[in-house]
Amino acid sequence: MTGRAGAVASPPNSGPMRDAARAKAKPALPLEYNLLLTATLCLLAFGAVMVYSASSARALLQGEGDGTAFLVRYVTYGAVGLVGMHVVARRDLDAIVKLTKPLLLFAFACLVAVKLPGIGVTVNGARRWLGAGPLQFQPSEIAKLALVLHGAKLLAERPRRIEHPRDVMPVLLMAGVAILLVASQPDLGTALVLVFTVTALLVAAGMPIRFLAIGAGALAALVLLYALSAPYRRARLTTFLDPWAHAGGAGFQAVQGQIALGSGGLFGRGIGQSVQKIFYLPEAHTDFILAIIGEELGVAGVFGVLFLYGVLAYAGLRVAKRASGAYAKLLAAGLTSLILSQACLNIFAVLGLAPLTGVPLPFISYGSTNLTVLLVSMGLLLNIAAGGRAQLRVVTGSRRDGTHDRDRRRRDGGARGARGGGRRRAAG
Repeated sequence: MTGRAGAVASPPNSGPMRDAARAKAKPALPLEYNLLLTATLCLLAFGAVMVYSASSARALLQGEGDGTAFLVRYVTYGAVGLVGMHVVARRDLDAIVKLTKPLLLFAFACLVAVKLPGIGVTVNGARRWLGAGPLQFQPSEIAKLALVLHGAKLLAERPRRIEHPRDVMPVLLMAGVAILLVASQPDLGTALVLVFTVTALLVAAGMPIRFLAIGAGALAALVLLYALSAPYRRARLTTFLDPWAHAGGAGFQAVQGQIALGSGGLFGRGIGQSVQKIFYLPEAHTDFILAIIGEELGVAGVFGVLFLYGVLAYAGLRVAKRASGAYAKLLAAGLTSLILSQACLNIFAVLGLAPLTGVPLPFISYGSTNLTVLLVSMGLLLNIAAGGRAQLRVVTGSRRDGTHDRDRRRRDGGARGARGGGRRRAAG
């Protein structure tokens, strides 16, 4: 009776049922995945607050509605980007590889179409957009993601280490054409982001540093010549060297940004209390939103933003290091460098450490195409962090895998030869 009662009283989740439940349980997501997702959502939430703060006062004073226009657009495009991030994060990387070539062709077709009269949309003297009315997008933003995907695929398919620039000539030619098309819009900021991203991708693929140094020197000379070739670019360069000497002209935006940063102090004036955003600082909700952050939240707010980008950098590089396969490693490194290079360019320009380039602050500045593309890029990074990988034509792994395989084949061949020789001596 006692044994039978004990058997009846046993918990229903013990034994085989508990083992089956454990088998069905999903493995815990890695730390890098949680860090990337948390930092991205924090930047998005903070961006919504700051876009509203930076844009509402001027809109109200100018009688443009209730001041929520830019906030509504930011939230709308952010929602679209989050949906894209969710979808991409759950797709198999093989499907992403198949979409790489069509996406690249579409990006190049759009970059060419922007230059055609009557098709490209001109804003502030630059023809960078396609579309009509509120449905406009920047092809250069799509080209950034397409180049990272295509470059990672080509570099991962290489059967041996990179020893000379000619080994990666297809990547260099494709990137060079895209950079020239973007720079001719003109959009020097996005062109520099492409340069830094492709360079980081080549470093991750094992390009010798001496060739990168030579290329960097030549590129710096070309950028300098390009900057001096047009009056407005030349004015930006001279303004960067001494913005206060041109405070009433070309240096107006840089000077107002520095005033905003300096007046914030340690903890700022408070959310919504910025003075510079009202008719003083141009593009306060886009390129110079960091200056408004510094004015309203002080040094503490700026360091908070830098900390979140530092989290993205740490987690992204760890994902690249731990990823399975060469393609996943290179793609994670390229996507991380894409986000960080854009963030560094914006931060340096606002702080007066680099010329103004018009690059938005990732996930925080208002910018429809940029925000959507960066969220999709983050979805790819989350995919890799969760263990995604792709099967390419070569073995996906370390760039030294081919060398190890050849050494192993030589050792195996030598051992077989020694055994064969021993058998022939024994037979003799």
